[in-house]
Amino acid sequence: MSYYRPLVFCAVVLTFIVIVVGAYVRLEDAGLGCPDWPGCYGQILGVPDEAHEVVRAEQAFPGKTVDVGRAWKEMFHRYLAGMLGLMILALAVMAWMRTRAGSARSPWLATLLVVVIAFQATLGMWTVTMLLKPAIVTLHLLGGMTTLALLTWLALREIDPPASSAARALRSWAAAALAVLVVQIALGGWVSTNYAALACVDFPSCHGQWLPDMDFANAFHVVRELGVTAAGAPLSQEALNAIQWSHRLGALVTVVVVGGLGIRALREPGLRAVGSAIIGLVIVQAALGIANVLLRLPLVLAAAHNAGAALLLAALVVINFVVFKPATR
Repeated sequence: MSYYRPLVFCAVVLTFIVIVVGAYVRLEDAGLGCPDWPGCYGQILGVPDEAHEVVRAEQAFPGKTVDVGRAWKEMFHRYLAGMLGLMILALAVMAWMRTRAGSARSPWLATLLVVVIAFQATLGMWTVTMLLKPAIVTLHLLGGMTTLALLTWLALREIDPPASSAARALRSWAAAALAVLVVQIALGGWVSTNYAALACVDFPSCHGQWLPDMDFANAFHVVRELGVTAAGAPLSQEALNAIQWSHRLGALVTVVVVGGLGIRALREPGLRAVGSAIIGLVIVQAALGIANVLLRLPLVLAAAHNAGAALLLAALVVINFVVFKPATR
């Protein structure tokens, strides 16, 4: 199966692209550019851009006005995600064929990826049909990050980097750093899906206070619609403050734990490259987060912040792979 290894690497790259494009679509408010799924106003290929197509689409979906630009952005993301799904399905088939041919590599990770990507497709559909419900959109983001992490692990099995017996001392720290980053990505997704990125437009304080008025109960109530509480009342500024403030606190913890891991990794000859990458990405992520607030969330920086989170996740998967790999003597 000579195509298996390059296909794994291509899938990793494509997953990263899908994550960034998905963030761009969300930030451009194009997530509902198509009111149906998987097509767009009933069209699987393309969007209604001819005059007669627009008329037919608006008749089929009363109350919806066709925005061709937003529709194309949404469909471009769907096409990329569809390509990724086909690649992952092909990887699973190849993995089982390699096992039958005598490969020692387990095919179950590739099989798990098929399950994850199928769930991702379901979340993508629910994102549209449930009108951008924050819990669904945040899960969709986490599903994309999970796909990237698992594919990165699959690629590392093909590269098979050397283990280091000395690096085993970093196992607990590496696992903790990965857990902290996952929580921080979830908080970042919650900020984005609740449109709370500019809840506090000053930094490091929030409305001139270190502890602004906050409503955590409504801020983190999962089962609710976009922009409202579970009771249906508009989401208050205090709730948005709580979401933004929690993400900032999470960023501080992430800098300490993940950045500290990167600094510690510099002491290990086999981990210096990934340690340097982790330190650099933590610094860039913190700078992008601050810049997004002070510059009022410019699209390029906001998308870059999502990309940085994905790259940092991949770097932490790499260091966990190496430190947990049994050392060969």
